[in-house]
Amino acid sequence: MSNVTAFARDARAIEAPGIEALPLSDLYLSDMNPRQEADPEGIALLADSIAMIGLIQPLAGLRDPQGKVGILAGGRRWRAIRLALERDPELVAHRPELAFVPVRLAPDEATARAWAAVENTAREDLHPADEIRAYGRMRDGGADVPTIARTFGATEAHVYRRLALAALPAPVLDALKAGEITLGAAKAFTVADDEALALSVLEQARGREMSEHRLKQLLQPEAINAAGDRRARFVGIDAYRAAGGRMTADLFADTALLQDGELLARLFAEKLTAEAAAAAEGWKWVETVDAPWIDYQTTAALGRVYPVEGELTEEQAERFDELAELAEAEVLDEDGQAELDALQAILDGGFTDEQKAHAGIIAYVSNEGELRLHQGLVRPEDTAAAVEAGVMQENRHTIGSGAKDSKPKSPYSGALVEDMRAVRLHAVQAALLAKPELVLDLLAFGLSGESGNDRVFGIRPETARNYPSVTDGLDGDPRLADPERTGSGWLDDDERLLAFRTFIEKGKKHRNATITEGIARTLPYPGIRDGFFAAIEDMAGADPRKVWTPTAENFLSRVSADYLDALMLDLTGTDPQDSGFKAFKAQKKAAKALSLEKLFSDADYQAAWQIDAEKKAKIDAWVPDCF
Repeated sequence: MSNVTAFARDARAIEAPGIEALPLSDLYLSDMNPRQEADPEGIALLADSIAMIGLIQPLAGLRDPQGKVGILAGGRRWRAIRLALERDPELVAHRPELAFVPVRLAPDEATARAWAAVENTAREDLHPADEIRAYGRMRDGGADVPTIARTFGATEAHVYRRLALAALPAPVLDALKAGEITLGAAKAFTVADDEALALSVLEQARGREMSEHRLKQLLQPEAINAAGDRRARFVGIDAYRAAGGRMTADLFADTALLQDGELLARLFAEKLTAEAAAAAEGWKWVETVDAPWIDYQTTAALGRVYPVEGELTEEQAERFDELAELAEAEVLDEDGQAELDALQAILDGGFTDEQKAHAGIIAYVSNEGELRLHQGLVRPEDTAAAVEAGVMQENRHTIGSGAKDSKPKSPYSGALVEDMRAVRLHAVQAALLAKPELVLDLLAFGLSGESGNDRVFGIRPETARNYPSVTDGLDGDPRLADPERTGSGWLDDDERLLAFRTFIEKGKKHRNATITEGIARTLPYPGIRDGFFAAIEDMAGADPRKVWTPTAENFLSRVSADYLDALMLDLTGTDPQDSGFKAFKAQKKAAKALSLEKLFSDADYQAAWQIDAEKKAKIDAWVPDCF
């Protein structure tokens, strides 16, 4: 029988212990106290609290044969009192209980051991909902954050996080206290600015596993996430607010939700037009595109002029080679990189005034919110003049421009050209055989979607359908989503080469992860012959229930009522004549689906059906036989 049990049994026989005020020097931590270690930061915070509001609860101890008292319960308070007096010896002037500490003394060792066990095992932390309300009441009473932190022995950062939830509607905090929503879900409700909508969403969220992202979507259906919207990034939050735009701060996601979509669209269009006009100086024309890329159909109808490449002096060329070698070895300092960039800019050259007089630019804003310019584009009606001025050559620049092909007949036959291309390709492929790292870089680049709409190799893996039409209950891995391969548009040679170099700079770890993700996305669902697929499934340790949970929306409402009846019997193992099952069977199909959803995810509902460990394992592993 434990000491706690013995103590409870004999409680009536024990006289109420007295409380004595004892000098701090007479107190020490008893070996019976289970909490021999304490967090220094926590003790410091508790010392602040005791210094501010005093000692509210006495300690408990047992007097030893030498007359000293070992602390059985309240070891943290004892440590905090000592620390508070070390910091400020004059504190006893207005906190006399710190000099003569109130201690409840146990009459004997058996009682002392029972006290130590009860005090240190029964103590519970304050529930977050109660903590939020307590902090809120203190703030409403005029206390500032440092005061609240010292009073409760908490960090100021913790108090700020809790106070951010203090203004939530009472039903939300009630649901948190009842365990119907998580603390993360409660944080999501801070974005709501319509209490009626918030309470409606709360009813949907009670007892369900709903992501914070989904809750925020429901609470702010028209809002625009400033961090993820290219228009918001381009316009800027300050400009949006200066124009009178309304916004709600997401206190727990370090972002803002913009409420005026029409205003944002207007500000975006105005800024894009203004910046495009500023960049168009010297060019014949400028257009803007309200998309994060320029599609191939647009550029295919236009000709192009290309920057005039610059030339380095012999001295500059030697210096360029030196700096490039240092950069390749990754030992180039900041000044050296700036010098290398300046020399590269000379090599890259630029457009001449005469080229600009016959060509134009298309401006757009990328997904990152940055202005991008597609320069040197020649309209079909300007092609003849550009050729006549010598800024274009028909055989190089006028493909797709609508200009008449007047180049002289080639001395090479079509078959000969194809043969020579085959020789060139063979030579490159042969060289790649000795460059496996380069091949892997190119493969990963092509799989990443960063290479634009064209292919690097003659390979374009297709992503099999791996997301159901109803995604409720699916904990999908974002790496398996099909990358927006049109996200980069059609890249010209320079853009594509820059994209590839940028990709290589991310390192081999990124490359290898990209290959794994890209190839994994292409695994198709098998047809009739699925033995090989099943073997891969086994080797990978795959389990549909690791990523999917049956819900009323994604499965249970999409089968018959008879199916639900049979499933309930199978999973619960209950008797068909049992009153609980009869009540379930009498429900309409929609209610049955919701009840079964709780059977898969609600511990209290499982307890009501007396689901033991064996039955729970069966429920957790169940999948329909239509896979």
